[in-house]
Amino acid sequence: MTFDSLLNFLDQQFIEIDESPLNAAERLLLKGILKDLSYTQISRKEGYSSAYLTNVAAPKLYKKLSKLFGKNVTKKNCRLLIESKIEVKSSILPTYPGGAVPLDSPFYIERPPIEEQVYEEISKPGALIRIKAPKEMGKTSLLVRILNHAVNQGYRTVTINFEQIDCAILSDLDRFLRFLCASATQQLNLESKLEDYWDDDIGSKVSCSLYFRCYLLEQIKSPLVLAFDELNQIFEYPQVAKDLLPLFRSWYEDAKITPIWQKLRLIVVHSTEVYIPLQIYQSPFNVGLPIQLKSFEFDQVNKLAKKYQLDWQSGKEVEQLINLVGGHPALIQIALYHLSRQEITLAKLLQTALTPEGIYHRHLRRQWLTLQQEPELAEFFNLLLQTNRPVQLKPIVAYKLSSMGLIKQIGNEAIVSCKLYQDYFTKNFIEMDSPTQL
Repeated sequence: MTFDSLLNFLDQQFIEIDESPLNAAERLLLKGILKDLSYTQISRKEGYSSAYLTNVAAPKLYKKLSKLFGKNVTKKNCRLLIESKIEVKSSILPTYPGGAVPLDSPFYIERPPIEEQVYEEISKPGALIRIKAPKEMGKTSLLVRILNHAVNQGYRTVTINFEQIDCAILSDLDRFLRFLCASATQQLNLESKLEDYWDDDIGSKVSCSLYFRCYLLEQIKSPLVLAFDELNQIFEYPQVAKDLLPLFRSWYEDAKITPIWQKLRLIVVHSTEVYIPLQIYQSPFNVGLPIQLKSFEFDQVNKLAKKYQLDWQSGKEVEQLINLVGGHPALIQIALYHLSRQEITLAKLLQTALTPEGIYHRHLRRQWLTLQQEPELAEFFNLLLQTNRPVQLKPIVAYKLSSMGLIKQIGNEAIVSCKLYQDYFTKNFIEMDSPTQL
């Protein structure tokens, strides 16, 4: 590990506790301390007076480190405590952004008051939390933190990620409900008793409910948090969804009158609104606590830039980045990652954003290929690119484009979500020589 890596790590930790990063004198002082040099030796080597290092820089440095480590730091124990801290943290430098932000990552940005709301809600008997946002907006990162909070409260948790389930299972209600019961049993480390409760004569929905109510919830002594990630995948199988979604709603309603169901807390995570027609009393999407994750605002991007050690004082850089990607969390993270590694300047990033040399090339290319595989989707998105006003789209088209993050929905209408997408896809459609007039 290099000394610069150590400094970056410590500065990230200081920011996390609302402490200022190390200044030039403190950095040089720390470097000397780690080499077992005296204050006099450090002062001669670095050009500072010994009195300044001893009476000014050192006390400030030790005060910061004491606050960080929760222990009194002196010159004698400074090196030992730092080495111990580094052993706890396996990752000093940021890794390339992708997927959920790990629990111990300093690069997670809270969205007050959302975290406080969901932590409070999950403690309520029979709670249901609905988290909605397009892909790569931070849904799973938030889910991970809710589940961690639940575990810390002594709750049991089960997570079902619909993106990981075989199509053959999703397309068959009976197979899916048996999968749900089996997966929950396994995650709870219980013995499977599926055959004891499954009865074709009463149907798979009732059998599944009995398995949860009479077996799983009875076996565990604490509340159970059941989380459905990317539940929108079931929208692709409308016949199954029309039975499955009302079942989840019934469990929520049963908790109001049946004590055993109050032990169950549901978290539903989805990319867009459901477009499958459901009776209002059958839908799990109009009850519980609704959480809508939006794009990062100025203060959030500015805070994240500081975590990446970027010295953006004027705020102009933050505004330029938001103007390009609309505050899209994943795209913001990618930009700050490359900028923090000094692989590219912001000016160059903005200049090359649409080109194969740009940092977003893989992301944009993947989105473009997805559109090309669905001509109807491409056609409607092309129409949207050509107008400066919101447009009403077919529900299935709006669902797919929104889940890709390409559009923002305003009521029943939609607009292109950011300048990067507007410019890139407009250019690509023009090059295809297939303009369509609205």
